[in-house]
Amino acid sequence: MEMADEGGLATLTMRGLGQALGVEAMALYRHVANKSDLIDAMVDLVFSEIELPVAGADWRIEMRKRAVSVREVLSRHHWAVGVMESRRHPGPSNLRHHDAVIGCLLAGGFDMTMAAHAYSVLDSYTYGFAQTQMNLPFGAGSQDVQETARRMLTPFPVDEYPNLVAFITDHATNPDYDYGDEFQYGLDLILDGIARDRPRA
Repeated sequence: MEMADEGGLATLTMRGLGQALGVEAMALYRHVANKSDLIDAMVDLVFSEIELPVAGADWRIEMRKRAVSVREVLSRHHWAVGVMESRRHPGPSNLRHHDAVIGCLLAGGFDMTMAAHAYSVLDSYTYGFAQTQMNLPFGAGSQDVQETARRMLTPFPVDEYPNLVAFITDHATNPDYDYGDEFQYGLDLILDGIARDRPRA
């Protein structure tokens, strides 16, 4: 996981892992069948870091805590965003996590169809936001935003994109602005919508 955290999954090879551990790559195959098996285990460790929702507690509070926790964990393990829900051989932490989310929603008065809807939209937003944030061409802070915007807009006539320029100069470069804060706003909108539709259950 440390190797993937530093360089991504593309840089993780069995040979490189063997070298890092001071063993021949073939020795690793006593413990894992292949790289996919290794990734299954890594994803399971990532799931073990996510705060589990509690069945019987307020479903909205629990889903909010869980979404915030997922985003925080993915900020440490960028490589995991695209593989969290793709494993054909999930481990116990992975299965426990999904079971807890479904159990919390069912205990909160959702029927299975509404639980599926809620789970899907929350994960789509959370994973999607994490992916977008890590791919932004700037970090938090107005200097990065200003420099990135300057490089992006320099080749174009000064008045060609007035709304984008206004957004950058009047909002995004504000020292108090952090794109990451947008997550909470969107999450609350989604939870409001789920709460509104829950009576259909």
